[in-house]
Amino acid sequence: MRGIGLIPNWEKENSALVVERICDFFEDRGVTVLTAEPGQTDYQADGSLKERLAHWENRVDLFIVVGGDGTILRAARDLACWSAPILGINVGHKGFLAEIEVEQMDRYLQYILAGQYRYLERMMLKATVRRGKLELGHFIALNDIVISRGPFSRILTLNTSINDDFLENYSGDGVIIATPTGSTGYSLSAGGPIVNPSLKLIVITPICPHSLNNRAVIVTAEECIRMRVDTRQAQVVLTADGQVGFALEDGDEIVVQKAAEKVKLVYFGDNSFYRLLHQKLKD
Repeated sequence: MRGIGLIPNWEKENSALVVERICDFFEDRGVTVLTAEPGQTDYQADGSLKERLAHWENRVDLFIVVGGDGTILRAARDLACWSAPILGINVGHKGFLAEIEVEQMDRYLQYILAGQYRYLERMMLKATVRRGKLELGHFIALNDIVISRGPFSRILTLNTSINDDFLENYSGDGVIIATPTGSTGYSLSAGGPIVNPSLKLIVITPICPHSLNNRAVIVTAEECIRMRVDTRQAQVVLTADGQVGFALEDGDEIVVQKAAEKVKLVYFGDNSFYRLLHQKLKD
């Protein structure tokens, strides 16, 4: 292996000890480990993780992210343009993205060293915000794009079309547009379906709809979703994976579709999405 790129969430308890164990394991076996320092992984720092780790490009064959689902989501967005797969080691609450727990780490690091692992390509979403003839921004997400009202504003209406066909005027607290990976996140809490992450589709889930007829809708990954903000009294925000935000105005159009970028998440044959799902639902 050319090297391992190690991206810890330094704010998580025991991260430093886990990082030390990973570094010792690979370096004792002659594999270079490049470790992101606290300043490079700081959420408040300027620029993306990719920009701060630009010197890693073409030097790593695998990223290991030490943290929870939030850390993995951020790394996935920032590093999606690089071809190296990502292995998540969980040191937070049990989530759906981290493949292994800390207590399992030594055995699975042996698998990594021997090349006994696979990865699954997870689709991402791209959201484009338009105001009149201007494109104000582009956002990518592994879990979801959410358009929602502010904490003190009134109900929000989103005029929604699939391709050029009108679908619904969603009135309520907003709408979640989720990937299969994100179907077990905010979308699930809002009543959306659970989807196997290997599938290629998009889930549209209304948040607290004001009509009992509004239900989650599943469309193919090739569809283009267009939503126009129709409100003059509500504060409206677009968020990508709950981590990147953008303030919207009345009349703004949001176009959401499958992104060109994909994320490769490492998995091992003895781990199962359905087994993890059973454990999570039981908890």
